[in-house]
Amino acid sequence: MDRRPTARKGRGALTNETGRFEAVRLEAVDDGWDALEAPAQVETVVSPEPARSIISRNDSPDVPFEQSINPYRGCEHGCVYCFARPTHAYLNLSPGLDFETRLFFKPRAAELLEKELRRPSYRVAPIALGTNTDPYQPIERRLKVTRSILEVLLKYRHPCTIVTKGTLIERDLDLLQELAQERLVSVMISVTTLDDELKRVMEPRAAAPLARLKTIERLAASDIPVGALIAPVIPAINDHEIERLVEAVAGHGAESAGYVMLRLPHELKDLFREWLETHFPLKAEHVLSLIRNMRGGRENDPRFGSRMRGQGELAELIGRRFKLAGRRAGLDRDRRTDLNLQAFRVPQAATPQLALF
Repeated sequence: MDRRPTARKGRGALTNETGRFEAVRLEAVDDGWDALEAPAQVETVVSPEPARSIISRNDSPDVPFEQSINPYRGCEHGCVYCFARPTHAYLNLSPGLDFETRLFFKPRAAELLEKELRRPSYRVAPIALGTNTDPYQPIERRLKVTRSILEVLLKYRHPCTIVTKGTLIERDLDLLQELAQERLVSVMISVTTLDDELKRVMEPRAAAPLARLKTIERLAASDIPVGALIAPVIPAINDHEIERLVEAVAGHGAESAGYVMLRLPHELKDLFREWLETHFPLKAEHVLSLIRNMRGGRENDPRFGSRMRGQGELAELIGRRFKLAGRRAGLDRDRRTDLNLQAFRVPQAATPQLALF
């Protein structure tokens, strides 16, 4: 009897394995009685997170930002490859289904951000949104945490970058246009495939490929600096699309394009293997062997300098293909404008006391 886990409609992970910090590990056993039953749908649960600060600092040499804000923990897009999945283990939750169904938001994000920006010791550096989970995932439509953060950044004339695969970013065109007028924002839209069926199983609740291309087009038409991020590149799954993806994003107005190789930290290795064996059983082992070929014989290489691009002949070939595709599409010239660090200002705090003059 086939014991592979069954995919749930609209979900990326197939199982909900215990996180690596748990003392007790639970394992489901199929006794045959429920073999013919369809897996139960898992509802999304959203909870507030009582954060005391909002800006995270980073000193990684291969990440292009020093500061970031993650309005949410977990992501309902359900992308099976998401490198942030293992962070749910810090909450005593599973990087599997819990990551895409047990979500957390920061209700005081705007208030906390203002507090940090007003500190006399604060040093201006672009703040990155979307570094861990998507700031424009579906729950943002209702909660508007990301929008509240952008409102504060505009108020303080603070530079920011955004990475998203969510077309909901178009809702905030009014704020983004004002930021762009003072060179205070740049956006990267993640486009992983042009294949609707592959998108459905790899990124089940994310926007369709064409919808993301249209978002690039609308941002470009609104004079908002926008590029595309082809991430992750997965050998034998979507790497054959590199040239078509670069051509498509350039044709819809992207000013730049970048890529990141698949990363499989911690529990993600097992989650991704499950997904491969369920959706691509005939080539699962081949895909994993190619990944190991680019990761020094392992399924993950966390070392700075190689974790984003991989190493070896295959990684070098993909890099050359991407570079050539960018040159053909006219994206080999860096047309991005440096973000403006000089416009930052701290508005005068409201006070019931009359100002002296």
